[in-house]
This record gives sequence, structure tokens and C-alpha cells, in this order.
Amino acid sequence: MRRMRTSSVPQERVLVEIEGMTHDGNGFANVAGRTVYIFGALTGEKVNFRYTRIKGTQAEGVVDEVLQPSPERIPAACPQFGLCGGCSLQHQHPAAQIRIKQQKLLKLFAAIGKVQPERVLPPLVGDTVWGYRKKARLGVKWVTKKQRVLVGFRERVSGLICESERCLVLDPQVGELLGPLAEMIASLSIRAQIPQIEVAIGDTGCVLIFRVLSTPTTDDCQHIASFCETHGIVPYLQEGGTASLRPLSGAAEDLYYILPSHGVRIDFLPTDFTQVNGAFNRMMVAYVLQLLDPQSNERVLDLFCGLGNFTLPLARAAAQVVGVEGDPGLVARAKGNARENGIDNAQFCVTDLYQPLDNAPWANESFDKILLDPPRTGAQAVLRHLPESGARRIVYVSCHPGTLARDAGDLVNLYGYRLVAAGVMDMFPHTAHVESIALFET
Repeated sequence: MRRMRTSSVPQERVLVEIEGMTHDGNGFANVAGRTVYIFGALTGEKVNFRYTRIKGTQAEGVVDEVLQPSPERIPAACPQFGLCGGCSLQHQHPAAQIRIKQQKLLKLFAAIGKVQPERVLPPLVGDTVWGYRKKARLGVKWVTKKQRVLVGFRERVSGLICESERCLVLDPQVGELLGPLAEMIASLSIRAQIPQIEVAIGDTGCVLIFRVLSTPTTDDCQHIASFCETHGIVPYLQEGGTASLRPLSGAAEDLYYILPSHGVRIDFLPTDFTQVNGAFNRMMVAYVLQLLDPQSNERVLDLFCGLGNFTLPLARAAAQVVGVEGDPGLVARAKGNARENGIDNAQFCVTDLYQPLDNAPWANESFDKILLDPPRTGAQAVLRHLPESGARRIVYVSCHPGTLARDAGDLVNLYGYRLVAAGVMDMFPHTAHVESIALFET
């Protein structure tokens, strides 16, 4: 099959009126029969843009000048906006961002799942749109020509590390340190052998995992330790797989977060999956329990339970909760969290939820209600087991609206549930990522 050629890109500016916005925050318009996706443009605006890529009947561009701005346009707070790929919507008012995400979800329900919710839930929004991010992977690059280190997210177009002194969406304990962190790494002998830093922040502790391709010298370790001690950070090194992870000083940091409304403390390791937005997670847990409404005489099944983020609060209200997760390490820590919180009515099982489940003991048990919180790939493999459980109510939390729409279609059209309500949650302000929630009932 012949490959479609990428056309040469015109250099002149083009005037257009933006017709709408895509799922990833780009404006789009039709130019001479070709759909052009334009970064930095909002619906209804008149802009001059320049092409960055043309391929067949589609093209990409970037705003060069806004001639007639949208009422939703605001100044981007970050000087690297447009270059850095970490954010795509800083130029749009946060209330408009979440409204667009809500519209996107409803369109996907119709297009993919062939369903619509009986009721649209109002968006769940947090108290702040800055400094919220407590988990991140930052790229690191020693640039020989510049004789300096870059630390940050990757550029939107090139994929190179964006030159950043600070990041406004990262928790300030790390977000304000990108420049000093880069300077410290530049002083190391292994400055060219650190490709990535992983950030993990709890309610109190802060960990930076330095992924290293060669063993640091004693002086290197002293430089890292001194920098981190000055800034209240605990450094870890990882020279290979996760088994090689170790605290630089030999003393592990006790990372945890508290869900005060439910009297639950969740301890976690720096590499464990936890929600990016810690403050919003507390709101989300309360919202999920409100929708699921577990009663003191009910059994609840929590699929893709992780560390017990939902399982343990559910156990405070229900008669029994069974949490199921494919990662044995997460299950072990979920059990430990249950013990530490004095919760004895939560049971945890290790099960790969993407494999046949007929032999899983919990799959043949009865439950009153079910919670689903799968990764981006969704929960399609487990859906056929849900009606067999007798569950009258299901709450589905999703980080990918497309797979939620697909699975909602199956639950309604194949398995007899009603899509009672659905909406979006503003877990990721200023980005195109969408966190969604849906309520199903028999």
C-alpha cells in the first residue's frame, strides 16, 4: 500500500473562523475542503494561523494572531504554554474547559455507545486549578551544546524536553524547583545518565526518584542528598527495574494521604499508582460514595481497587467489600492499609481482570452494588459478569471517556442496565484529560 505523502507546508498566514474544538483542545476549521486543527484557537474566534503539517485532507496549525477573541479566552499563566506539552488549555477559562469536556463525554456516549444518560450530572470541580499535581514523570536531558541540563515535561511538537524554570500545575514543592534541580544535576558526573525523575508527593512527604543509567559516585550522591535535604525532599535511586528502587540515604519515606471524611489513611510506595490530584481525590471519593450509596447490610464489589482508595471508605459504610486488583503488590499494600485502619470487613483478591474470570471465586458471588475504576483501556472484559452478581447499581469511574462510552453501550444494550446519570470531574485542569463518572441501575 502506498504511503500518503505529507505535503509541503505553506509559509503564509491564513485567516479563519474557528468552528469548534476537538477532544484534545485544538480548534478546528475548514480551509479549502481540508479540516485544519489549530493549537491555541477557541470556538468562534477569528484567527490568523500558520500551517505546521499537511497530510491528505487534514492539516495542523498554530495560532499566529487572534483577531476576534472568544469571551472564554484568558491569558496563559505559564510562559512556556504552547511550547510545553504538559498543558493544552491554559488559554481557556477553567469553567469553559470543563464544559467542553462535558460536551465531549456526551458526544462519545452517542457516537460510540449509542446511549445517553437520563440525567447529566453537574461537573465536579476542585478548589484550585494550580499546583495540584502530586505525581509526575519529568524528562531530564544534558544538552552538550548549551552545557546545561533541562528538566521538565516534553515539548508539544518536538518531543524534546521543554526548557522550564518552574511548572505551575505541579505541587509547588517540586514545581518551583525545576531550575535549581537542573543546576544540581548539571554538577553531577552522571548528568548525561539521568533520563527521568519521577515525582511522588503525599500529604506530608515528597519523593524524587532519579532513574540512572550508571552508578553515581559518592560525590554525586552527596550532591543529590544535600539538595534534597535543603528542600525537604527524600531522594530515591533506580538503576534498573522497580526491584532496584532504593532510598539514597537508606531510610524509606513513609508516603501516605488521608481521607478525613472517612477516617482512612492510605500508605503507598513512591512507584504505586495514586491519583494525580490529591485534594480532588478526596472530593471524588466522597462523590462516588454518595452515588453508590452503600448501606450497612450490603455487599459491595470494587473492581480495579488498587491500594483501596475507594474500598476502605466503602467498608466504613457497607457490610462487606471485596476489592479486586491485578497487581499483587498493590493488593498486599491494600491489605496492610485495611489492617492499619482497623477495617476487618474488606477482603482483597489478586485477579487479572483482562483474563477469563470464570474460576475467580468472587466472580460467582452475589453483590448488591459494584464500583469500577479501570485504567484507560476500560472494563469491557468484566462486564458480562456484572449482571450475574445481581448488582442493582454500578458506579463507573473512568479516565478515558471513549472506553467509558463503549462500556456504557455494552452495559445498556447487552446487559440490561440503565445509564441513569453521567458527568465529568475536573481532575486535570488545563489539560485535555477527562475524568468521568457514570451511574447505572437495573
